[in-house]
Amino acid sequence: MKPSAQTSSAERMGQTLGRLWRGCLRHERTVNSWLVAQGLPAGVAKIVSLLIKLVAFGVILYIASWLVLLLVFAVAAAYMSRDSDHDESEEWAVGDQAEHKSNPGYHLVLYNDAPDSRYADPRYDDD
Repeated sequence: MKPSAQTSSAERMGQTLGRLWRGCLRHERTVNSWLVAQGLPAGVAKIVSLLIKLVAFGVILYIASWLVLLLVFAVAAAYMSRDSDHDESEEWAVGDQAEHKSNPGYHLVLYNDAPDSRYADPRYDDD
């Protein structure tokens, strides 16, 4: 005798989805029979059921489109921040500390600034 075969996770997922689908159909038939019991013709009850499904589908599409748009903006922001130049530490200086260094005629001795690699200090030249 062969040992009993175990069901795979894909098979269990399919069985679960099948039970879920059959449950939804059962509830739809219950709602349609309730509408007919309330005095609605059977054709109108089916149309009402179809309209409810279409509205739900539209709401899901609307929400999904906003989520996709949000994801696109997040990816674009991440892409732009990745391409930004992080080597410019002077951009984050407080107040006028960075502004005077970009002006023409700037020299670090005049402003008593910390040594800047862009300017050679004649006191430390080996010449």
